[in-house]
Amino acid sequence: MSRRPITWASPVTYALALAVAAVSIAPVVYVIVGGFRTTPQIVADPAGLPDPWVWDNYRRVLTQSDFWGQAFNSAVVAIGTTLLVLALGVSAAYVLARYTFRGREALFTFFTLGLLFPAGAAILPLYLMLRDLNLTNSYWAVILPQVAFSLPITIVILRPFLTAIPRELEDAAAIDGTGRLGFLWRITLPLSKPALVTVGVLAFVASWNAFLLPLLVLSDVNLHTLPLGVQNFSSQYTSDTAGILAFTSLAMLPALLFFTFAEKQIVGGLQGAVKG
Repeated sequence: MSRRPITWASPVTYALALAVAAVSIAPVVYVIVGGFRTTPQIVADPAGLPDPWVWDNYRRVLTQSDFWGQAFNSAVVAIGTTLLVLALGVSAAYVLARYTFRGREALFTFFTLGLLFPAGAAILPLYLMLRDLNLTNSYWAVILPQVAFSLPITIVILRPFLTAIPRELEDAAAIDGTGRLGFLWRITLPLSKPALVTVGVLAFVASWNAFLLPLLVLSDVNLHTLPLGVQNFSSQYTSDTAGILAFTSLAMLPALLFFTFAEKQIVGGLQGAVKG
């Protein structure tokens, strides 16, 4: 049995991967652990460990702040965005993948160009349009633009999956009396689960962490999401560094857990999109 030769490329690759992972994970760990310290401890030794471990910061955030209301707003916006992205993205990608019509590739190129359009460049005209439609200070003011900006990457990921499904399956389903919508619901969606999970997680995490758009369109404090809550808490308790770290870690925890649990599905979905 032949063995693969050991080269310097593998250790270097692993070292670079570990370095990137450390740079990515270290700030998250620092924020979470910092929430278990007191502000004097952080000032005295910014890189130290809690001694002793203090739970009061997290307890105070969960009981004496607007955390739960802001978490509810974030959940409504993120779930609404994710569901609409999945529904519209699957519909558009299915047509672009399984139907043949004039201008199909041009339409797909149009969606692809959306990846090159930065959301920040559209903030001012977007705000003016939402204001004219009387949508500001509502969940829809955040959900609808986020859906629009998430659709390009959703269609780019989903289309290869839907295209790769054999035509023979569709022909067999048609012989059994299944229409195109039935084929989409019963066969296409189950086979495209990795891609659906991928675009769903990407849309959810992006919506949960969105800051600029909610900041501009949600002037009502009762509608603020958690990223805005972090800003409000930081402004209110400027000197309470430990409390700010605790609030920040709790705000990012749901998206972090959601992304972690769906990691394998995300990798499979992106690999399928690249192969397609």
